[in-house]
Amino acid sequence: MDLILITGMSGAGKATASNALEEIGYTVVDNLPPTLLPDIVTEFTNAGPSDKLCVVTDARSGKLIRGLEIALTALKETGVSPKLLFIDASNAVLVSRFSETRKRHPFGTELRGVLAGVEFERALVHQARTLADAVIDTSDLKPDQLKQKIIERAAIDPSTATGLAVTLTSFGFKFGLPLDADLVFDVRFLANPHYEDSLRPYDGRNKIIDDFVMKDPATGPYIEKIADLLEFSLPRYVNEGKAYLTVGVGCTGGRHRSIVVVERLSAELQKLGYRVVTNHRDVSK
Repeated sequence: MDLILITGMSGAGKATASNALEEIGYTVVDNLPPTLLPDIVTEFTNAGPSDKLCVVTDARSGKLIRGLEIALTALKETGVSPKLLFIDASNAVLVSRFSETRKRHPFGTELRGVLAGVEFERALVHQARTLADAVIDTSDLKPDQLKQKIIERAAIDPSTATGLAVTLTSFGFKFGLPLDADLVFDVRFLANPHYEDSLRPYDGRNKIIDDFVMKDPATGPYIEKIADLLEFSLPRYVNEGKAYLTVGVGCTGGRHRSIVVVERLSAELQKLGYRVVTNHRDVSK
């Protein structure tokens, strides 16, 4: 049984994520209380239309969502190891999405308002977020980009170290930390091309920016130390059953130094056999 569980915040993109899986052959069951997970998996194992199942379980179940950990334990005792994906976005983005679509938030009321509803839901699904194999932040993702992320994760075999999916995300601290980052490194102490008028228009994927940043004597050793830490820790994340890891690398604006470091780290991790996805979150801002 290839089982993917999707949970997360209303308005973050759970429907887009489940639709992406349905398009590649998964049977999707929406809005299932976690307590029913073992039963539905048993039914699909015995006589289901396919061995690829996606179940969406979220705060629409109310307090029942807090039974997710017990349900996951019960599943693992039967030999089924689901991938749990938590789809998230910042509070500001969620409020904006509900305002733009004029949809009613499931926990918002005329008196409470959308933001209060979002905050209430976030508290309700907090435990589910801590249990997730991967948190996907859709704040800056278009629907097609989210679909691609979901498809990439569906194809990963978490049983081997080389199957671990490592996402390297460059970002600008002035735009906030990535919600889905498991590890964050700060490169704001490196030489900044932003202050060179001739370099400012280019981003860190350009060779002239890479050359400038790499000339800083601190850059090479810092990249080596991060790579050493990841080489040491990634197999241990795999041993703990983690299928996805997101590493954030931040500079001030997310256009120069962080991109150079992410691209260099990507090359190093690929040499070690890891599947690496790079994401330059703030490059166009």
